[in-house]
Amino acid sequence: MSPADAATAPDATVAGAIAAGTIPLEEHRGRVLAAVRVLPVERVPLARARGLVLAGDVTSRWPVPLFDSSAMDGYAVRRADAVVGARLRVVADVPAGSALDPRIGPGEAVRIMTGAPVPSDADAVVPLEQTDLGTAIGAEPPEHVTVTVEPRPGAHVRRAGEDTAAGAVVVAAGTALGPWQLSAVASAGHDEVEVHRAPRVAVVSTGSELVPPSAVPGRGQIPESNSVLLAAALEASGAVVTSVATVPDDDEALRRALAGAASSADVVVLSGGASVGAFDVVKNVLGSEPTVRFDNVAMQPGKPQGFGTLADGTLVFCLPGNPVSVAVSFEMFVRPALRAMAGSAQVDRPRVTRAAAASWRCPAGRTQVLPVVLDDRTVRPATSGGSGSHLVGSLAVAEALAVVPAATPRVDEGDHVTVMVLR
Repeated sequence: MSPADAATAPDATVAGAIAAGTIPLEEHRGRVLAAVRVLPVERVPLARARGLVLAGDVTSRWPVPLFDSSAMDGYAVRRADAVVGARLRVVADVPAGSALDPRIGPGEAVRIMTGAPVPSDADAVVPLEQTDLGTAIGAEPPEHVTVTVEPRPGAHVRRAGEDTAAGAVVVAAGTALGPWQLSAVASAGHDEVEVHRAPRVAVVSTGSELVPPSAVPGRGQIPESNSVLLAAALEASGAVVTSVATVPDDDEALRRALAGAASSADVVVLSGGASVGAFDVVKNVLGSEPTVRFDNVAMQPGKPQGFGTLADGTLVFCLPGNPVSVAVSFEMFVRPALRAMAGSAQVDRPRVTRAAAASWRCPAGRTQVLPVVLDDRTVRPATSGGSGSHLVGSLAVAEALAVVPAATPRVDEGDHVTVMVLR
């Protein structure tokens, strides 16, 4: 069965493939999203709105364009006069921003700049390059100009309201505000918008083996990279990182870190210590909390997962410790929750289908979430090592994640694969 076929297989078929003692990925994701509450609304100036999500539709105060305007530098004409070879007398000059509305009589034209209001007597614009004078332009308009290309009706005239009518929705609620959306809001006559507050998130990385990246690791030590990964991923997803901490495998140290992190955050994301080892500090500290649950999720990588709420209602994600597991878990669970909290109408990354450019094995009974590279037609693993949670090098080159259902034992070259695009 190809991955595409498995993705549409009956639930019983997929459920039957799930490894014993685990829960399906979608079950864990569903529990996460069910716990999410959309954050409060605030009104902010456009300069502070980038990356935030609109809480309500933005409508245009005016028609866009506001008036009939020229789409080209050229000459406003009465089309009936602008036949090929016609020599027209230039009677006025209308720059952008001008309020002039000069009269145009028979055999006359008005020089006009892009964005300037088209004179009421004109019904077309002849671009500079379609006259005998070409694009050479002086401070003062010429006395005469000869038409070399006859304009069509309404040529190069942007009609009032052609883009957007007054009162029309220009940006819909639930839209994340990027530069283009902010421009549309400003063009519609607004300098403030109502948005959902950005999620505030604290990061706690656990492990006695962790040392700063610039340190020289001793025996059994490794550079701490999870907090770097998570903080950057959180900011890229529109969240505000309130704190970043690294704590050893010590229960009291983690309790102190959690208390400090939760005091200023809506969400705490922990990495490491979520499995069943003797020193898995996160599970030791939070495993007895009735509102936090630890599960084995049927996915590779990222099997051990914890999620719930702290006593004050702060959401807490307990992710595995290997970097690829952290990255995958963030994309599958944390990021969708943050986008939902922010009020986004689209919480998931876009997905596309590509043909496998190589064959690879899949873990029995677990959804495989594999770092990959892709082009317009194909997809292949980012490294030759497969989907192991320790293969950090795959993160540096991965452009996407292939999501292969648990019912798929193997991907063969040419199979259709569902791909979550990251860039």
